[in-house]
Order: sequence, then structure tokens, then C-alpha cells
Amino acid sequence: MRISVVLSTYNRPRDLERVLWGYAVQTDRAFQLVVADDGSGAETAALVDRMRGEANLDLLHVWHEDRGFRKTEILNRAIAAAAGDYLVFSDGDCIPRRDLVATHRALAAPGRFIAGGYLKLPAAVSDRITVDDVTSGRVSDLAWLRAQGWRPGRRALRLTGSRRIGRIFDALTPTSTEFHGNNASVWREALERVNGFEGEMGYGGLDKALGYRLRNAGVRGVQARHRAVCLHLHHERPYRDPQMLRRNRELLARLRAGGEHRARRGLAELAPDPTLRLNGEPAYQESV
Repeated sequence: MRISVVLSTYNRPRDLERVLWGYAVQTDRAFQLVVADDGSGAETAALVDRMRGEANLDLLHVWHEDRGFRKTEILNRAIAAAAGDYLVFSDGDCIPRRDLVATHRALAAPGRFIAGGYLKLPAAVSDRITVDDVTSGRVSDLAWLRAQGWRPGRRALRLTGSRRIGRIFDALTPTSTEFHGNNASVWREALERVNGFEGEMGYGGLDKALGYRLRNAGVRGVQARHRAVCLHLHHERPYRDPQMLRRNRELLARLRAGGEHRARRGLAELAPDPTLRLNGEPAYQESV
């Protein structure tokens, strides 16, 4: 099984750097890292180039020009470009615990997707986290996070260091098993079966829509929010669009109610894009 980790990003290079270092110190290093970049500026490209050598990462930077929020399209481009037959999805503002890739690999099973967990950090704590905090493992240490001012309450249970206890918590949690794009994994074959992410969707629920389609196609979720863990850095969301959120909710309701399992504008509908770049090089060559 070859794993590709797909990270979505847009103009947050400081967050992305800390996240990339989180993957550089994974206990399981046998994976490709694909940065799905929705049109970030030159600073992000320079960071990815630097990290490829500095952190010894197998990095693929998939970029298209900025024409507004097109996260679903760049994610589909990343899926098409990824080398793996098993894909882990996360975001460029979610620092993985050291065992994240190993846990997704261990839990992968035919006909299933893995639903990991995340912990949202407050702004003050997010700002304090350094690269050294990530590479040393302090960033996922409960005592250290509390010393920085984080008050997690019951969410602290997600940072248990025991795989056995985490499995018990996952079995007991009343939380539904959802496909969250900041920490989930699934086989490429299943993604192709549902035609990837829905290109008609803007911000708000695009990952849930994929999860509903997977279920409608017979792919069931495995709860792993206490075993596969990442730390979500704080950021604002100026791209929220009330009209788009309303349309997305209507689409999600339709998917829950019926058996629809293929995206209407997904992987199969990707057309050549002259702005698409793979590691800075044009993905499509103009015919002479």
C-alpha cells in the first residue's frame, strides 16, 4: 500500500511550514506529501521548495492560479496527480501528531474510510507554537499545551497516548463518523467510484458531501478521533459566503436523503488547465 497525504493550503506559509515539519518527524515516513494549493503566492512555492530538501520530504506541489475559492477543484487535481493508492487528507493548518500516518495505515481496510480527530487551538496558543515545538513532539503533549494556556476540557481525551484506550474511547463516543477533510483517509478506488470532490461546492461541508457519497456507494466510516489526531491552528474564515453555505446545506440534505454517490462535477470532469503547475512546471503543454 502506497500512501499519499494531501494537504490543502491557501496563503498561510507560516502554518504550512509547521505542518510540513510535523510530517517530517512522522514515525512512518513511507508516504508522498501532496500540497494542493488553491492559488497561493510565491512565498508558499518557495517554502515547499525549501522543505523538500531541508526536511527530506517526498513533496509534490500542485498549484493553479487564484480565481477565488476553488478548493474542491485543486483537491481533485491533487488526487489525480498523487502516486498513492491510499490517500490521507488534511489541511495546511493542521499539525499531525507523530503517529498520524502510521495510525491511518494501520486502520486502513477495504470498503472503509477512516475518520480521524482534530483539536482546535485558540489564537494565542497557535501563535506561540514554533517549529521546534513541532519537531520535539511538545505540540501534542497535553501538559505542555495546558502550560501555554489551552483549556481543552473533555477534548483532552483525544490526546491519550494509548492506542488501546483510544480504541475504547472511539467505540464509546456518541459523535457520528464523518469524513472531515482535515483528517480522514480512504482508498483511491473509492474516491474514483464517487468521482472525487464536488466541484459545485464552495466553502462549508464539501468534505461531508464526499463522506455521504462514500456511504451511498457502500464505503463505511471507521471512528478514529481518539487515535488519529491533529492540532488545528487558529485562523479566521473571511471566505464564508452565506449564500454558498445555504446551497451547500441543500446539497448535503439531498445526499443524506437519497442514494446519489457520484459528484456531478468531479474527477472525470477535470479539463486541461493551462495555469496548473506541478512542482512549478506546467502540467499541460500547448500543442505546436
